Amino acid sequence: MMLNFYPGPSKVYPEVRTYLTDAYDEGILGTPHRGEQFVQLSRATVGLLKRKLNIPQDYLIFYASSATECWEILIQSLTTKKSFHIYNGSFGEKWMEYAQKLRPASEGHAFDVNEAMPVDQLEISSDTELICFTQNETSNGTQVTPTTILNLHNRYRDTLIAVDATSSMAGLNLKLIKADIWFASVQKCFGLPSGLAIMCCSPRTIFRAKQIAELQHYNSLVSMYEKMLNYQTTTTPNVLDIYLLRRVLEDRPFIKSLEQSLVDRSQELYEFFSQFQDIQLLVENEEVRSKTVIALQASERLVDDIKKRALHHNIKLGNGYGNWQRNTFRVANFPAILDEEYEELKRFFLHYYA
Repeated sequence: MMLNFYPGPSKVYPEVRTYLTDAYDEGILGTPHRGEQFVQLSRATVGLLKRKLNIPQDYLIFYASSATECWEILIQSLTTKKSFHIYNGSFGEKWMEYAQKLRPASEGHAFDVNEAMPVDQLEISSDTELICFTQNETSNGTQVTPTTILNLHNRYRDTLIAVDATSSMAGLNLKLIKADIWFASVQKCFGLPSGLAIMCCSPRTIFRAKQIAELQHYNSLVSMYEKMLNYQTTTTPNVLDIYLLRRVLEDRPFIKSLEQSLVDRSQELYEFFSQFQDIQLLVENEEVRSKTVIALQASERLVDDIKKRALHHNIKLGNGYGNWQRNTFRVANFPAILDEEYEELKRFFLHYYA
C-alpha cells in the first residue's frame, strides 16, 4: 500500500470506501440537485460544518468546485476597482495575478518566508474593497498566526478580509470571526477526493455583494446566496463529495481536539527532521511554520534521490512548488494520515539519510 504524504490531493479517510458504497445504495449518485433528498443533505452538511468546525452561526456557507473558483467569485462579486493581496508564496501570488486579470488596479505586498506578515508596514489605500491572504501557504509551509490575523482585522476594520485556508481548514481551529470570508478545497485536511470547496461568508460580505449586485456569471455571489437560502446551488454541484463531507463530519471529533493532535504531531515532525545534517527546515522562524505542511530543503540532487527512493518504498512525498520547486520537498500533516504512517516515514529517513 502506498503511504501518501502529498500535500493535496492527499490521503482520503479510509472510511470513504464504505461511504461510497452507501452513497450508491442510497441513490445519492443519481439524485436531482433540486429535489428534497439533496436539500436535506445540504442542510445537514451546513449544520455539521458550523458545529464541528466552529463556524459562527450567522456566517453563510457556499459550495464551489475549488479554492481557485473561490478566488474568482470573490474578485468578480465583491470588488469593482481593486483588491489588495499580502503574500509570501506561490498561491497567494497566483491569487493576486488572477485578481489583476479581472481588476487591473489590484495591488500586493510580498513578504519573506521567515517573517511574520508585516501588518504595521502595509499601505492599503482607502478605495481597496477586499484584502486577501493565504492563512497556510502550501507552497512553502508557512502560516499566518491568529494574532497576526487579529492585528490585520483591527487595523482594517472597515474593509472586507478574505482568507484562503485551503491546507488548514478542518485541521486547525480557525477563528473565523476575525475575517469575513474563509474558503478551502476538501482534498487536504478534510480527507476527501478533490472537486469541492467550502466558502464561509460573514453577513457583511453578503451585504456588500448585494450592494454591487454583480449578476453576470453562473457563480455570482448574489445568485449563489439566493439559491443557498434553500440549501441549493446555482449549478449542478458535486453531490457525491457533499455526501462524503457530511459522512466524514459525522464521524470526526470536534475541531478543537483534532487541532491539538495535529499541532502535537507537527512539533514532533519538526524536531525529527531538524536532526539531519543534509536536510534543513525551509522555514527557520518557528512562529510562522505551518502546522499542516512541512517544507524541507536540501540540494537538488538529494531532493531528487529522496523522492525517488521514497517512491520505491511506496512512500509518496510532495514535490517542491514555485520558487522552491527543485530544492525542497513537502510532507503533509493532515488528519486522515495515521501516526503509524509517520513512524514508517521516520524509519525510512533514519535508515537512508541519518
